[in-house]
Amino acid sequence: MKIIIATLGTRGDVQPFVALGKGLIAAGHQVVLATCEHFEPFIRAHGLEYGYVNNELIEFLHSEDGKIAMENSANLRETIATAIRLGPKLGAMVRRQMDDMWAACEQHAPDLVIYHPKVAGAADFAEKLGVPCILAFYLPMFAPTSEFPVARFPEWPLGGWYNRFTYRLVRGAFRLVSGRVKRWRTQHGLAARSPALKLQLPDGRPIPILQAYSPLVIPQPSDWPDWAQATGFWFLDEQQDWTPPKELVDFLNDGPPPVYFGFGSIFGRSPQRVAELILQAVQQTGVRAILLRGWGGLEPPARALGDNVLFIDSAPHDWLFTRMRAVVHHGGCGTTAAALRAGKPQIICPFFGDQPFWGNVVAKLGVGPPPIAQRRLTAERLSTAIQQTMDNPTMHAKAAELGDRIRQEHGVAEAVAFVNQWYDKLR
Repeated sequence: MKIIIATLGTRGDVQPFVALGKGLIAAGHQVVLATCEHFEPFIRAHGLEYGYVNNELIEFLHSEDGKIAMENSANLRETIATAIRLGPKLGAMVRRQMDDMWAACEQHAPDLVIYHPKVAGAADFAEKLGVPCILAFYLPMFAPTSEFPVARFPEWPLGGWYNRFTYRLVRGAFRLVSGRVKRWRTQHGLAARSPALKLQLPDGRPIPILQAYSPLVIPQPSDWPDWAQATGFWFLDEQQDWTPPKELVDFLNDGPPPVYFGFGSIFGRSPQRVAELILQAVQQTGVRAILLRGWGGLEPPARALGDNVLFIDSAPHDWLFTRMRAVVHHGGCGTTAAALRAGKPQIICPFFGDQPFWGNVVAKLGVGPPPIAQRRLTAERLSTAIQQTMDNPTMHAKAAELGDRIRQEHGVAEAVAFVNQWYDKLR
């Protein structure tokens, strides 16, 4: 079977799908991963075919407007104002992304489309090709349940009706921004109304939903149908092909395990300020520290650093995190999952999107303190969180126990079995 995986976003939106693609290839399938061109070398290095999509989204996220939009996303009024100001620019960008993604689907003629919900029109492309599709995501947002609300909605004690209602709201929000999909459908000879907006295939059956997270972290609801499954995280193990630099090995050997600090590839407007407050917190708490510089990451200050601090450009999480005392990060799903699997406590300092959700999940599991929003991040607050984490043996024990259990899961294998099962049912 030939499968196209369609995804858009940051590295965190691509890497889990690379892991899934490798699992599908190992099961005998041919896989094309279509996403921004920036990730083509990464995708091909792992043995997947690549489908072209322009880099406009990545360039926007790293632009001043993109950083402002992300920093404003925690405030509803500012979010609306930013959306109004950037609306025409973003609308044209989405249209060009749709054109590129459809061209990739046409070119590769798949038997199945697996898609991230950020990819506008992906299920409609599958309908035009006459093939089934599967939605895949790392947040509980699309398969309704009475047991908890959509990610990032408040967990009010109003009962199952409220929880289910939040999923209806999300589907309604997708309908509000469906104009470009409607135009694409009419231009390509399809009925204007997309069944995908109801998460349905053209014949009325539900679109199967893969949830790329561990049921140990977010329990699978008892009222989910068989077309929705939390498989376990989709880990991409990279340490086998990586040799750590001598400077990093020497630093790790020179003292007790350090604390990792890294805030992802899409950073705010003040990486120097954040690096400086981290260094102040490190000095106040006396911990050893590794800071991730990387693309778009923290920027070292001009002043000299102490022997207890090391900046690095990159390192595989599956290698590095097992050697840390704790992990301080932005709360992306992939980094959260890697720290959980490593069995390490984590302090989450979210910027936007799903990151506050994962911060609250970690705190609820008892493997980290409450998250500190980047807007509220100070050296004093970070120092307090570090000290609370270092001095909490219960937190370390819970993190280690959960890590043991997550390492026994096989998320990619479960996802591949789900894909095979539902393709046989749907074709």
